[in-house]
Amino acid sequence: MFAKSDIEKYFIAEKSESLLFMIIGFAAIVLALVFFFYLKTNCYKGAAVPLLIVGLMHFVIGYTVYNRSDADRLQNVYAYDMNPSSLKTKEIPRMEKVNKNFVIYRYSEIVLLLAGIILFFYFKNDTTKTFWVGLGLALAIEAAVSLGTDYFAEARAKVYTTGLKDFTQQIK
Repeated sequence: MFAKSDIEKYFIAEKSESLLFMIIGFAAIVLALVFFFYLKTNCYKGAAVPLLIVGLMHFVIGYTVYNRSDADRLQNVYAYDMNPSSLKTKEIPRMEKVNKNFVIYRYSEIVLLLAGIILFFYFKNDTTKTFWVGLGLALAIEAAVSLGTDYFAEARAKVYTTGLKDFTQQIK
């Protein structure tokens, strides 16, 4: 039975994971800056590129979701009691879009992971191409981290969406 506590649980977990995304993003940005300005070898400069780009994306996405989660939680808990039909007309379509986006994210992250692995192994024995070795390694690591965190977020979103659908089918 889907309850208000399930809504609370979903959005609290979403907020926690977005905080983790912000921390991962911030750490990647700091690491990219250290690699680029202090270590300065081509390998580290190559690694700095995906660390900075993906780190910024993680931080911005994490920050956006973190700031939105409480309002979404309150709105949907309120709707559960006072206007359950809005869960059907607003929250379920939103979550269906979120679930479709997770599929896009998953395949994008797999492509980036494979690209990073290919770059790393293709150039690892060529000492003149260490930039690409670093870029490939950091890209693969960032993609793997993204894939792992999104796996759990997607699983949680599917359970939440199924619960919403079950609940709204019971109301008229």
